[in-house]
Amino acid sequence: MENQNNVTEFILLGLLMKKEMKTMCFVILLACYLTILLGNSVIFITIISSHLMQQPMYYFLWHLSFMYPCFTSTIVPRLTRDLSVTSKAISYNCCMTQLFTSHLLGGVEMFILVSMSFDRYVAICKPLHYMTIVNRQRCNMLILLAWVVAFWHPIAQLLMILRLPFCGPNQIDHYMYDSKPLLKLACTDTQVDSILVIANTGMVVLATFLLLVASYIIILYNLREHSSEGRRKALSTCASHVMVVVLFFIPCISTYIPPTNFVNNDKVFSVFYTVIAPMLNPLIYTLRNADMKNAMTMVWSRKLTLLFK
Repeated sequence: MENQNNVTEFILLGLLMKKEMKTMCFVILLACYLTILLGNSVIFITIISSHLMQQPMYYFLWHLSFMYPCFTSTIVPRLTRDLSVTSKAISYNCCMTQLFTSHLLGGVEMFILVSMSFDRYVAICKPLHYMTIVNRQRCNMLILLAWVVAFWHPIAQLLMILRLPFCGPNQIDHYMYDSKPLLKLACTDTQVDSILVIANTGMVVLATFLLLVASYIIILYNLREHSSEGRRKALSTCASHVMVVVLFFIPCISTYIPPTNFVNNDKVFSVFYTVIAPMLNPLIYTLRNADMKNAMTMVWSRKLTLLFK
């Protein structure tokens, strides 16, 4: 592959081109990143330190609160660094590494959301068989499956990009290394590759989103048979999940479904699933969830008592 490439490094143009906006953007992104780390860590520690860890829904949420900081950490630290330095060059190999890890962790995150939807479907539509169907062994299998399935997605992306020749220019009009902006720099016809990106990422994300929508339509239909109190509690937990799903999937669909040559502000859409969704996740799952609020009060009051004792 090396003899086909004159490009040994890439330069990200970043999120903003105006110099006067970069300082403010740096402060905002740094605050968002610290919020993501703190908020998701609070959920992670709360769940593992309380009885919620025994419940499948919170077991999946525990994994999700771990994945969000990992996924964001593949992108935001580099973005904030680029806003504060003059040199934004990164080697070809580092670019491919970020492409692989971001798609891997994003894929795992997506399939965990699917697992959470499956949990809610069984809990509401088959409540008598819930503990049998969604046991810890099956939960572990779903998490393992999420990693295995997600692993092949970035492999396909990486193999497609590695075979492309890059002769220059090497400036990427984005704030992260992704397949679509990289295709625009290739020194060959990338029409087939653009279709493969849509098929590999866009259509998979769209199909998964439609599957989640269908599952929640079935859940809403089955809620008619529940009491008003049961409906209220079920809708509360489902609403939190739906909000997280929308924040993640709609920007992903808007980013990966349009063709590479389509005029689209991918950078704006990408901010939603790389920064906004991971930052709002703790807020959504705590403010709308009485179990989480009670567990947080119990766990953190106990920890603070031990700290100041």
